[in-house]
Amino acid sequence: MSWKIEFLFILVIITLIFNACQQDGKEFVPDVSDIPIDIEIRRFEKDLFSLDTNNIIAELTTIRAAYPAFSKLFLGQILGADNPQYAPEGADAYIAGFIKHPPTRALYDTCMVLYEDMNDIEADFEQAFQFYKYYFPDRQIPDVTTFVSEYTIGNFIYNEQSLAIGLDFFLGAEHPYQRYNMGNPNFSDYLTRTFNKDHLVFKTLLPLVRDMTGNAGGARMLDMMIHNGKQLYIMDQLLPYAPDSVKLEMTLGQVEWLSENEQEIWAYLLKEELLYSSRWQEIRNFVDYSPTSPGMPAESPGRTANWIGWQIINKYMATFPETTMEELLLLKDAQQILDASRYMPRRK
Repeated sequence: MSWKIEFLFILVIITLIFNACQQDGKEFVPDVSDIPIDIEIRRFEKDLFSLDTNNIIAELTTIRAAYPAFSKLFLGQILGADNPQYAPEGADAYIAGFIKHPPTRALYDTCMVLYEDMNDIEADFEQAFQFYKYYFPDRQIPDVTTFVSEYTIGNFIYNEQSLAIGLDFFLGAEHPYQRYNMGNPNFSDYLTRTFNKDHLVFKTLLPLVRDMTGNAGGARMLDMMIHNGKQLYIMDQLLPYAPDSVKLEMTLGQVEWLSENEQEIWAYLLKEELLYSSRWQEIRNFVDYSPTSPGMPAESPGRTANWIGWQIINKYMATFPETTMEELLLLKDAQQILDASRYMPRRK
């Protein structure tokens, strides 16, 4: 082997290693073990379903005092107890009926089989909030409250930074969601596959991260994929040990497909002139929940453009490592981020 060939061989190996490190996006996971976090998940559903319905007025006074903001939101808006159309006999009677309703009680009991004790979940939240405090030291640590709503809503953020978890949306893919809400697209198989404990912390933190990132900088696919990629990047920092399949809400096979076809995905988006399209029906499945991406092989997942957006943000942050997470939140110009990142898809 001549010295020129040997040099080129070594250069190729170094380049491949460098590209792998750049694309991985996890060059450094900080030690956050010394960051004190005191979290206790508040169990609203336990307190609600333990109320004495024979003394409902006094009991509700107590729970409303214990959960002033959440009880008003849950009882009044989610249950609809303040709406005379739903509660013609008044809020108190309506809430008592909800608590005593046999199917609702059965659903609560099912949730307690899995979530009577949440010490393991609390530990996961504690670690996530340690990373949150590391990257966002000036922000308040959220509080967390659980509830059961009979399949009304899974996770949301309220007040400034309070997080809520609908436990009935985390009973496992084998739970018969479709039986209870026939034809509801929110209970499609590709979505309910992630309705489990493995995805609980991620799905709870997602509304927080979405609130932090605000709205996309525009209506083009490029704007949305960079915006969503930024959210994925932040989630990756908060949950660095969670598998990408959880953060992407995809199967392992779909994650592998994305990695193996990065160049082809990018080429397709460019070839079909989708990057700068703002026609929602044309770009929706590439950036929003969907079982697959139009025009791509059947084994492709939906939201393929978001994954490319994540790789672009990874490349940008590797190129500009001095950028803080708060500074990243302020970056709204998707074209500027793309250009500055000098993103090029990996060759397989």
